[in-house]
Amino acid sequence: MWQTALVNYAPAPYSVELRQVPVSDPGPGEVLVDVRAVAVCGSDLHQWHGSHGWEVNYPVVLGHEFAGVVAQVGDASCPFKVGSRVVSETAAVIDPISVWSRSGLYNLDPARKGFGYGVDGAMARYVRVPDRCLHGLADELTMDQAALTEPCCVAYNATVNNANIRPGDSVVVLGPGPIGILCGVIAQLQGADVAIVGLDRDRLRLKIAEQYGMMALVGDAEAWADADVVIDATGSSRALEVALNLVRPAGWITKVGWGTEPCGFSLDPLVQKNVTLRGSFSHNYPVWEKVLRLLTAGRLDVKPLMGGCWPLAQWRDAFEAMDSGRIIKAVINP
Repeated sequence: MWQTALVNYAPAPYSVELRQVPVSDPGPGEVLVDVRAVAVCGSDLHQWHGSHGWEVNYPVVLGHEFAGVVAQVGDASCPFKVGSRVVSETAAVIDPISVWSRSGLYNLDPARKGFGYGVDGAMARYVRVPDRCLHGLADELTMDQAALTEPCCVAYNATVNNANIRPGDSVVVLGPGPIGILCGVIAQLQGADVAIVGLDRDRLRLKIAEQYGMMALVGDAEAWADADVVIDATGSSRALEVALNLVRPAGWITKVGWGTEPCGFSLDPLVQKNVTLRGSFSHNYPVWEKVLRLLTAGRLDVKPLMGGCWPLAQWRDAFEAMDSGRIIKAVINP
């Protein structure tokens, strides 16, 4: 059987197109997921532009934020049944006996490969998934909403597990993209007062952040200097310099945004202010379970982020809508 898929076939800019690819049966420990919704991530846009800073296994089907229905199971021991509504994690390949995997931190396993860059992703009708990646999906969540679980998990891991936020803290988020806004939302759930900082071109995104109750700032964030915590969710390496200027002495900076350029500035303020700097990457099983509980209970609402749904044939319209800043998240229904 063959299917239409959105394939990133080379590192050159705009090397993305619809192609026919084979559908393979799941093996032991795997399922075949009938994809009902896949959200477009900023990393998909970076691979489309050819501006990414990570290794890609070309040609590869894009898409790693997805939900669907189990269409086929690889063996009788699978914990899911055909017809189960599921959402998937992104760690498609791990070394199960590495110290990181055995510690539950398989997101940090050096052998990890993710959907959409390391192995074929979900911008297709079907995707083969290890059943260890799957979580059951409550009926209260639509497939389109569930497709945004993954960026919620990135934000949760950055804001809860890799930051030090306490009720009453002041938190500044740099970058009003999907991850930045979600970091702000989760920091609010922890009891923090949150300001989010963007550029003039980010005004639409900042209005969405205001809907969540955050203080939206364009450019100058000096009014929030001496913040307890700064979360860098930008794609600019120089944003770390801004973070160092804004954070209070003995404060905390969490960096979750990727930036391929050299920093080009002194890190002496990190020493002088005795600041804790922490990176945050991806997520693991406990994070997904907590986020799904928050989503199901309605305490974490992704609907304001959703800018529309497109069929797979109109993928370019979805990518361009996000890339232009007209919307925050696009969802594709294969």
